[in-house]
Amino acid sequence: MRDAFLTRLARSPMVFDGAMGTMLYGRGVFINACFDELNLTRPRLVQEIHEEYAEAGADLIETNTFGANPLRLRGYGLADKAGEINRAAARLAREAAGEDLYVGGSLGPCLQSGQVWHDGLAEEIRQAYAVQVAALAEGGVDVLILETFTHPDEMLAAAAAARATGLPVLASFAVNEAGESALGVSAVSLVQLLQNSPDVDGVGLNCGTGPGPLYEIAEDCLPLCSKPFFVMPNAGAPRLVDGRMIYMTSPEYFATYARRFIEIGVRAVGGCCGTTPAHIREAASTVKCLSGVKRHLEVKAYVQEDARVQPVPAAEKSRLARRLLAGERVTSVELLPPRSSDLSGFLAKAKACRDHGIDAVNIPDGPRASARVSPMIAAVELQRQVGIEAVLHYCCRDRNLIGMQSDLLGGFAAGLRNVLIITGDPPKLGEYPNATGVFDVDAIGLTQAASNLNHGMDIGGTPIQPQTAFFIGVGANPGALSMDTEVARYHAKVRAGAEFAITQPIFDPEALLRFLDRVEGEGSRLPVLAGVWPLVSYKNAEFMRNEVPGVTVPDAVMARMAECRTKEDGLRAGIAIAREICAAIADRVAGFQVSAPFGRVELAFEVLH
Repeated sequence: MRDAFLTRLARSPMVFDGAMGTMLYGRGVFINACFDELNLTRPRLVQEIHEEYAEAGADLIETNTFGANPLRLRGYGLADKAGEINRAAARLAREAAGEDLYVGGSLGPCLQSGQVWHDGLAEEIRQAYAVQVAALAEGGVDVLILETFTHPDEMLAAAAAARATGLPVLASFAVNEAGESALGVSAVSLVQLLQNSPDVDGVGLNCGTGPGPLYEIAEDCLPLCSKPFFVMPNAGAPRLVDGRMIYMTSPEYFATYARRFIEIGVRAVGGCCGTTPAHIREAASTVKCLSGVKRHLEVKAYVQEDARVQPVPAAEKSRLARRLLAGERVTSVELLPPRSSDLSGFLAKAKACRDHGIDAVNIPDGPRASARVSPMIAAVELQRQVGIEAVLHYCCRDRNLIGMQSDLLGGFAAGLRNVLIITGDPPKLGEYPNATGVFDVDAIGLTQAASNLNHGMDIGGTPIQPQTAFFIGVGANPGALSMDTEVARYHAKVRAGAEFAITQPIFDPEALLRFLDRVEGEGSRLPVLAGVWPLVSYKNAEFMRNEVPGVTVPDAVMARMAECRTKEDGLRAGIAIAREICAAIADRVAGFQVSAPFGRVELAFEVLH
């Protein structure tokens, strides 16, 4: 049984389908044909395209009715068949969607290109939309979607007719790369208009341009809109290639922006002109790998009823905990586990860290969704053979909640005490894009589970003895696209039991200071280790800026690295920038976690010393 559409949209982001006209044209239907009439004359063709989008992973299938209002159909002599065409279209989409997917009734403008709205047309247009929405509702759609509108008055008239059905109403408009409609109205003005309309439940952008320009426009519009926001870009701008108009945006590029849209708060992404099931497949794969899209299991906070079982005081859990809580400056170096079973090189670098007075070695868990030696095994061997404390990163991507609890208990039994709990990069970002992310819980839920173990209770509320004594760390991202979301998650992690935090690599000291001002001002005061990454080249800076989730590299840093002409210049500049960052934030953080780019621990030592 499907949830109500708006309930589902509020729960987690959705993926809509892609272009219908593009697909029909690709199947040999001439552009001068009435695409809407195909619901009656070639229903199997229409349904096959719907099925391809459903198979690609779309959560919502739109009806083939963009131009199926009586005024647009009049030009084909089909005005009297508007009701029949829309009802047939809704049935075809519903059959393809089945019981699990949603069906959106597509409504396009009545006004033809170049026509101007005037009061003499108003009533005729309202009646045309009334016919169309009534037929779509009768056919069984879940939501009505107004698309590619340019004239505000026509859009509001369509919304009012749609509202009369009692169905949810989404309204989107088309803008160019400059963020203006064909009439010169700004996207910001149109969003404000729809935000204030009682007939509209969700606001969107579609058509007009590709994902890159729409991303920038969406960034401007989102802060002005409290309603769910959706985006359906074209597959870029068409280009003339050997006499044919070709959309150049690849499915992979399209999917990259689908993820970015979701990360800034867009609730649904889909495709418009030029997009195909291949684009939607890549977008769905990417979006549905994001932890925030999945409904996580609830992890309750349990308290051990046995008064004799008391949590171990935080300062007694590890040397790292004692130093941090005593206000001493702490240093750590991040070392990746090896890709092979040979730990000798990894352990040699850990010994170098120990000899340089580093307090702890951070061991990532499958960074960028890569497969390496188990970080837990690496951490255990590091502590056993080298004698320096490990901070084990533990992510939620690869194991279910039962397996994660087993790992935590096993790690504690093997002597691990410091754990950094993170949600983890989605598999789509790594070398195994078809692998499945589990994400039973996110970092908040797993922090609560670890805290429960520290209180002598397992995930099901069953007492365990002896209890664990993990020093629980969590991640923080001062450069997050949505600072409100990041701050809310940080506070939730603190409530769940976090005892310290480590940030993403910091390249903008002011962003970190703003983040700390806010979270500390709102009551969350944890020892924070600032992540520091010494850049080694301009190419490395580009990679960090464009490919590593949660990392922001300012233009000023990029410009400094761009001036480097040799490898040595790049190393010197990267270390200098890292030292300047450390100096700028030293009085606000408890210490630094410095990464060793490409395993070069000597670069981390240069930054710290």
